[in-house]
Amino acid sequence: MARLIVCLVGMPGAGKSTIAEGLKARGCTVVNMGDAVRAEAKRRNIEPTGDNLGRIMLQLRDRDGPGAVAHLVKPLVRDAGNGTVVIDGIRSGREVEVLRECGPLKLLAVHASSETRFDYLKRRRRSDDPDSPEKLHERDQRELGVGISDPIALADETISNNNLSRDELVEAAFRIVRGWGG
Repeated sequence: MARLIVCLVGMPGAGKSTIAEGLKARGCTVVNMGDAVRAEAKRRNIEPTGDNLGRIMLQLRDRDGPGAVAHLVKPLVRDAGNGTVVIDGIRSGREVEVLRECGPLKLLAVHASSETRFDYLKRRRRSDDPDSPEKLHERDQRELGVGISDPIALADETISNNNLSRDELVEAAFRIVRGWGG
């Protein structure tokens, strides 16, 4: 199977990680951009709260440019071999450019309303998830500030995740990825 890099992009809570988990169960390799930032927080002995991870991400970008987090995961993508590699959590056009250096790449955007996303995040309960609609709005603004709207706008395909079950969401993504040759 030829190499294909599928970058998942969307606002927090849209369903990117759900798609990544589902595609992993179907044989894809998954690399999570947020995990790279959480690993950096652990290395610095900083609690992985949403605010702290956001600060670390911004510091990395200030120091190493807008593709900083992609540079952190690039070795994982290169070492993944052939087959489909799913990148969970693209946040900028520059990250896409960095990862294109690893092989053919497609962008899959996932959309969901703020209300739907907040409901998903409440149920997920990860340490960095916002605990109020106001905190989600703050996080959305940070994501927009680092350029997430560019890869969303330039996505090769888009899935609307307002009324899909988990299985329907994963199946929709799988059909798209399979159509791309992944």
